Amino acid sequence: MALNLSQKQEVVAELAEVAGKAHSLVAADYAGLTVEQFTDLRKKARQAGVYLKVAKNTLVSRAVENTDYAVVKDALTGPLLYAFSQEDPGAAGRLIKDFAKTADKLKPRLVSLGGQMYPGSHVDVLASLPTREQALTMLVSMIAQPATMLARVLAEPAASTARVINAVGQSKAA
Repeated sequence: MALNLSQKQEVVAELAEVAGKAHSLVAADYAGLTVEQFTDLRKKARQAGVYLKVAKNTLVSRAVENTDYAVVKDALTGPLLYAFSQEDPGAAGRLIKDFAKTADKLKPRLVSLGGQMYPGSHVDVLASLPTREQALTMLVSMIAQPATMLARVLAEPAASTARVINAVGQSKAA
């Protein structure tokens, strides 16, 4: 069913708002997916904080015009599924990568992150980005490591002295 002008404007406005807040974009070929597969993909996308949309490429081109994703405008050809990561940058990549394992008709075409466009093969790199919680955990462990090492170094002379005194005491007792 064809969209009228006001419906097209609504789609462009909605996509522009999502693209303005999104962390990353994955565009994928979806031709051949069944309705059940699409329903499952949409369910997983909602759980992962990924905005999925199938829209005309001209509308998407207009929507991303003044965003970091303007670099993809020339590559939008054919029927594409657009996945925008809303919570963490790797969410769309993980969703498309994991779902493509079970649905061979879903093929990533391009990835966009930080104002750069990459080929679809870079979806693995995007999927390997840590989540916010994982990144915070790594940061805390890196901050805590020097303090732990300092505490060990400062405690070692006292521990060595205690071991020597214990050894001398045991030798005199024997």
